[in-house]
Amino acid sequence: MAEHEHVPHVRVAVIGSGFGGLGAAVRLRREGVTDFVVLERASGVGGTWRDNSYPGCACDVPSHLYSFSFAPNPDWPRTFSGQEHIRAYLEHVADVFGLRPHLRFDSEVKLMTWDGEKLHWAIETSSGPLTADVVVSATGPLSDPKIPAVPGLDGFPGKIFHSARWDHDHDLRGKRVAMIGTGASAIQIVPEIQPVVGRLTVFQRTPPWVMPRVDRDISGLERRLHRALPFTTQLRRGLLWGIRELQVQAFTKHPDELGLIERMARRNIARAVKDPALRAKLTPDYRIGCKRILLSNSYYPALTRPNVEVVASGLSEVRGPTLIAADGTETEADVIVFGTGFHVTDMPIADRVVGAEGRTLARSWSGGMKALRGATAAGFPNWMSIIGPNTGLGNSSMILMIESQLNYMADFLRQLDVLGGRVALDARPAAVDAWNHKVQERMKRTVWNTGGCTSWYLDASGRNTTIWPGTTTEFRSATRRVDLGEYEAVRASRTPRQDERPAGARTEAPA
Repeated sequence: MAEHEHVPHVRVAVIGSGFGGLGAAVRLRREGVTDFVVLERASGVGGTWRDNSYPGCACDVPSHLYSFSFAPNPDWPRTFSGQEHIRAYLEHVADVFGLRPHLRFDSEVKLMTWDGEKLHWAIETSSGPLTADVVVSATGPLSDPKIPAVPGLDGFPGKIFHSARWDHDHDLRGKRVAMIGTGASAIQIVPEIQPVVGRLTVFQRTPPWVMPRVDRDISGLERRLHRALPFTTQLRRGLLWGIRELQVQAFTKHPDELGLIERMARRNIARAVKDPALRAKLTPDYRIGCKRILLSNSYYPALTRPNVEVVASGLSEVRGPTLIAADGTETEADVIVFGTGFHVTDMPIADRVVGAEGRTLARSWSGGMKALRGATAAGFPNWMSIIGPNTGLGNSSMILMIESQLNYMADFLRQLDVLGGRVALDARPAAVDAWNHKVQERMKRTVWNTGGCTSWYLDASGRNTTIWPGTTTEFRSATRRVDLGEYEAVRASRTPRQDERPAGARTEAPA
């Protein structure tokens, strides 16, 4: 790390140490870039797999697909791994690839401001300032919990916490617990806490479609085979990937083809829930796939237990220890657990990024998030995101999308080197708009837009700014290389004269 005017300066600053941040760090080292730092607000790596430690926390993507292609793990203990195994895997990646010297923990980014004269980012963190030529934001969409503004919540006399900030010191045994939400976290939490709580009330605004989870221990023989013959791990990963690629068309082009899956999901409810009134509450009225399809063998059985009540309505008000649902149902509770998701379309980090025109990224995205190839935003030179707008998936592994974006990041840095000198690349507004228009046009016929549900995939205006409407193969092709025609090159001026352009003058990048 070089010193510049007593403020540390790096070639690249990576924000976050989850899959995206660690993946970026590995790729930088493999590209020969060692002058970088990974800024992490917490005291350890792991991202969402560090923060989410609630009972039953596990991944709904098979283990061998939910891992880096360049860091295969032959020793996954289960076909769907738990939180503790995924976090241990990320710690292993940090060690094996020599990332520890680059990690700066307890360094929350407070503000990132583009300096158009010096052509770098000035970054203020909780551990001190630094500057960077390039910023790679890998904070991820599942990092900042969202708790709804419920009237009276501040006056609740009991314990309140979000699933992503689980309070392990608070004993739930014998307590009256209210679970708010029925998303991916909630369906894992409910079966785990149901046997120990006194009373569990599940506030369900919209029921999810839940399919059986085909999970099992991976045998010692399988693991020995994967260690002895690494190609078998690659083969297993390839098969898991291929199956999901073949499923994409049903989600993106022909939602009616999901009818068979929906019938299977209905049978899954019927097998587990015999009470017709409860079964009616748990049966969605929208096309399967519109919201993420959830996997569980224990969620429905847990809801049938005598100490569980499902309120088919959202929480609307809190009066002391009494929780009132939108349909008027009243419930007494000692503990409220929010499984209400994250700030996905309104990520707080966007308020902390100030671009070339003095505008925050949040203001630039006030009409909806959009980024060129999911990575770069107009007016924010040498800034890119990992898991940016419209890079999410509804049926496969996000690691595939992350690795594609790492390809794009690597070529972005190569192009800066090719251009030479003090230079930055800023996405042209027309290129960002053209990319976003193409994505949104493709989105119109997808199940996420036509399935008849309201999901966290949609922003406040109803636009789907989170999901990629295609295959992972298509995305990898689209992000393999940086097209300089989609960027403007920004260079610092020499000693200014009246007939010269001002500092930070822009030129169109050569094609």
